[in-house]
Amino acid sequence: MAREITGFSNPLVKRVRSLREKKFRKAEGLFLAEGLRILTEAREEGVLPEMLFHAGSTHPLAAELIAAMEAAGGDVIETSADILSKISGKDNAQAVVGVYRDRLTPLDALDRTTADIWIVAQSLRDPGNLGTILRTGDAVGAGGLILIDDCVDPFSVESVRASMGALFTQTITQARWPEFMTWLRAGPGELIGTSLKATHDYQEPRYQSPSFLLVGNEAQGLPEAYEAECDLLVKMPMLGKADSLNAAVATAVMAYELLNQKRKR
Repeated sequence: MAREITGFSNPLVKRVRSLREKKFRKAEGLFLAEGLRILTEAREEGVLPEMLFHAGSTHPLAAELIAAMEAAGGDVIETSADILSKISGKDNAQAVVGVYRDRLTPLDALDRTTADIWIVAQSLRDPGNLGTILRTGDAVGAGGLILIDDCVDPFSVESVRASMGALFTQTITQARWPEFMTWLRAGPGELIGTSLKATHDYQEPRYQSPSFLLVGNEAQGLPEAYEAECDLLVKMPMLGKADSLNAAVATAVMAYELLNQKRKR
């Protein structure tokens, strides 16, 4: 259904704008994504938004999105650039904004056999790191990202933006640590943690499949109790004065080591 909205006080504008806040995203089961690149990535994965807002863009990708939405009977709303800015919270709003259904997958619905690599993040706080980790997971062919304990919301505007579309290619799951460990030990899987206290260099072990790569909080790292439950603890060499890498960078280094070992095999 195609329609036009021109007023800032329109109830739908207010409703969609509220999705910038976590409590409203949770209540509605919806989230915002903006920009042709991200929405096109989603469409290529077979995911269309519930609603598509656009400001009369003539870009071919926008035309394809609108056509796909109309063919599927979706809700297409043409509006102004100013209203798009109000919805997205950005002065220089993108040409399109989509409203998507929540993409969380329950832990017990995960099929660990679909991928050799899974990324597990504990108490991650920075949306930029979360988005970058999703992009890394996509790049190495990971099955998805399992968020442990209280992590940043993967469906915040900032996280979605940082993922550059990987949000739609990666399975995302949330769980508490005991629940995750019970699930993990019920099937195959090697849990690999990174720690400055580890004695093994990250390139020493021969990792098993599926590998669950566990990354800790940006400031505190992994709790000792969580490290104790890992099958392997490894560390990356730090030859300068820095004592640790950024969480997303460390995840990428480890993920590519896992990938390279599996490629050699």
